[in-house]
Amino acid sequence: MNTSTRTKPPRWYWLVGSLALAWNLMGVAAYLGQMTMDLSALPDAQRAFYESIPTWATAAFAIAVFAGVAGSIGLLLKKRWAIPVLVVSFASVVVQVTHSLLLGNGLEVFGTSALILPLATLATGLALIGFAYLSKNRAWI
Repeated sequence: MNTSTRTKPPRWYWLVGSLALAWNLMGVAAYLGQMTMDLSALPDAQRAFYESIPTWATAAFAIAVFAGVAGSIGLLLKKRWAIPVLVVSFASVVVQVTHSLLLGNGLEVFGTSALILPLATLATGLALIGFAYLSKNRAWI
């Protein structure tokens, strides 16, 4: 039984948790969009890129976004299990980005603008992990 006492989080805690959930739901939308997109409508290089994505990279994408949603919900429910779930989400983002930018030819196909979203996603993932630890340390979760 957990005997630690929790304190009431500040109002901005709920804002951050809600923004985290919205961010991760956009990730789910991106994942579902990628899984259902009509590849025949894409230029040849982009079609070849998406067709060559290995199953493990697609699985990492799915784990990243769905774990991100679960971790964000965990924060909103003030659950400590949000921390390891957000860590799994972040690790999965690292795997996906490694494929997309380093092992795949994402930069060649999409140009340097392809760096913006992955870097923002990595930064947001780290920030959410930091926020979750802060929340734990301040006894909000």
